[in-house]
Amino acid sequence: MSPTRTLAERDTLTVEIAFALVTGLFIGGIGFLAIGSAAVWAPLPSSWEGPWLRASGAIGAALFAVRVVRVLRRAQPSQPGRTNPDS
Repeated sequence: MSPTRTLAERDTLTVEIAFALVTGLFIGGIGFLAIGSAAVWAPLPSSWEGPWLRASGAIGAALFAVRVVRVLRRAQPSQPGRTNPDS
């Protein structure tokens, strides 16, 4: 049974989740735009545009997921019996 969290701990967790989502959206969007812009601005054959945009969307989604996981794992409270890296 885990102890209940204080209001400050819940607020901190809410801020960390929001930070993870916002920065994940930003990094995923930048990744999509960086790779997907080639389909709009570069002279690609028309048969490549759809797959290129799908691939850039997949890369943007992967960047989003990696960022969210990294931020939330960093924000995870220390486990009992483990060394706290902040000490």
